[in-house]
Amino acid sequence: MAEWGLFLSSFLAATLLPGGSEIALLAYLHEFPQHLWLALTLATAGNTLGGLSSYLIGRLIPERATHLTPRAHAWLNRFGSPVLLLAWAPVIGDALCVLAGAARLPAIQVTLYMATGKALRYAVIALPWW
Repeated sequence: MAEWGLFLSSFLAATLLPGGSEIALLAYLHEFPQHLWLALTLATAGNTLGGLSSYLIGRLIPERATHLTPRAHAWLNRFGSPVLLLAWAPVIGDALCVLAGAARLPAIQVTLYMATGKALRYAVIALPWW
């Protein structure tokens, strides 16, 4: 049951809803320190799927209705999918996911970079349990 709570908390924290999955991860690891890898996997999977829901929202915006500023277009064209390594970041992370969808960045690349950034963030948080 605690596993579902960690997954759901991580998912919701990556959507446009407010919330912090870091506390859920730390609470889970406090109770179940022997399940470090499970906790990292659940938090990363939930948070990545939540970020992909924001990406999908961006993809659902009709291309002709996408009015990214020239600066945002230039930034996304310059950095592309690797910018999603920062999808975990407070405030800008959700916007990056939506913008990546609106800019029609490739879903597989977006997913890989997003998951990598989120996994690294959770690994740093979980360092005391290594």
